Amino acid sequence: MSIFEAIVYGVIQGFTEFLPISSTAHLVLLPWFMGWKDPGLAFDVAIHLGTLIALFIYFRADWYALITSSFGIVRGRTHSPDAKMAMMIVVATIPAGVAGVLFEDIVENALRTPAIIGFMLIALALLLVAAEFLGHRKKSLDEITWTDAIGIGVAQACALIPGVSRSGSTITAGLFFNLKREAAARFSFYLSGPIIAAAVAKKLYDILKAGVDPQLMVPIIVGIITSGIVGYLSIAFLMRYLQTHNTYLFVVYRILLGIVVLVAFWSGFR
Repeated sequence: MSIFEAIVYGVIQGFTEFLPISSTAHLVLLPWFMGWKDPGLAFDVAIHLGTLIALFIYFRADWYALITSSFGIVRGRTHSPDAKMAMMIVVATIPAGVAGVLFEDIVENALRTPAIIGFMLIALALLLVAAEFLGHRKKSLDEITWTDAIGIGVAQACALIPGVSRSGSTITAGLFFNLKREAAARFSFYLSGPIIAAAVAKKLYDILKAGVDPQLMVPIIVGIITSGIVGYLSIAFLMRYLQTHNTYLFVVYRILLGIVVLVAFWSGFR
């Protein structure tokens, strides 16, 4: 892998991981469109590690409060807002964790196709439009209920399907549950932390067993740095953008990309 490819992959991962446009779709489509080789498991872990670091740095005060409150839960202090939020995050993460364990092999072997990605890009876009129309957007982050949290957690499990998008599915669910856009995005990011961390840890274990090609070390470092920087900027952009804008920008992008992918697939591209 060249340094240029590492930078491009890092930028794509950082840009798409947190926006509701599906990072998995872009990382699958990039080598398909460009004719590049699959970067491999080690590099995939690297760029996801970069965005995970960005997520923890951006919300460092939030994570500190949530983790601190978790120790209080052990001592029976469960009534503080941070303790309640920490418990909700744990419970809401379970559906995606179970889905990952049960269906990861099926997804990896059967669903990572341009046709499915194109279809899901458009399908989630239409759901997002419906959420914008039907959601009342009155609830703040402190007003999330257990029903909201579990429903959003189930939506996150659906993001296992390439093209759906973790942030796209959870933000859409949050809007359906009448959360404000910024609150839906923030809770989406809270849920993504444990899931991304678990995925990175699992894949890192697989890498340690198989070993890493020394020639990949420089691209891996470049990928981590690039995805981390761009990921941080993407989070900052989305959190500010959703305070005053709707999600139609991402809807239009998803539909256009989905159409391009489907047309390319049906025309026999590559």
